[in-house]
Amino acid sequence: MRLDIHGLTHTYPDSHIPVLNNLCFSMESPGFNAIFGPSGVGKSTLARIISAQQAHTRESIRVENISTILYSYNLERLPGWATTGKHLDRVTPEEKKVLKKELVDIFQLNPLLDQRFAALSMGQQNRVNLIRYLVQDFDLLIMDESLANVDEALRQEIILAIKALFTTQMFLYISHNLIEVATYCRQILVLGQSPDAGNAALVNGQDHT
Repeated sequence: MRLDIHGLTHTYPDSHIPVLNNLCFSMESPGFNAIFGPSGVGKSTLARIISAQQAHTRESIRVENISTILYSYNLERLPGWATTGKHLDRVTPEEKKVLKKELVDIFQLNPLLDQRFAALSMGQQNRVNLIRYLVQDFDLLIMDESLANVDEALRQEIILAIKALFTTQMFLYISHNLIEVATYCRQILVLGQSPDAGNAALVNGQDHT
């Protein structure tokens, strides 16, 4: 399992300055890796490019033993046609029902299953949304601030549970919490700002389990 990015440059249509400029890095093996950096350096842009593998970037992106890439992001909205519990039931494949129940317990969402998504806090919404992705089949899941607004103790419990339950999948974790990223992620792609839009370095985390 491997993700290779080589010479990736991306410029928005209304700008002359690339948000990503000749970006190169490699990540391999299942587990948690991270994208870290201040706001505006292209973390979410990179996540969307990797998940979509858009035609104009395919020459810069190579994957090995990765067929399905999913992208979960902060403040993603769910439809309002049903309660949270009924929505999770509907989107969960039959063979993943036991996993869904386990995740609901770990994410501390049982008291909220009879409520509609719009009635939940932002942290509760993010937890529900993340379960929607975890119960699907995937090889790589990009978590773009997916646990934002979740208290630190529960966030730690969730990360450790995901690492224990999903041992054959790769994760790209985007967070502004440096200590959290360094503690739980194997490799960290650090994006920085420069006049040329794209200082980047790949460093090792502690990867505690």
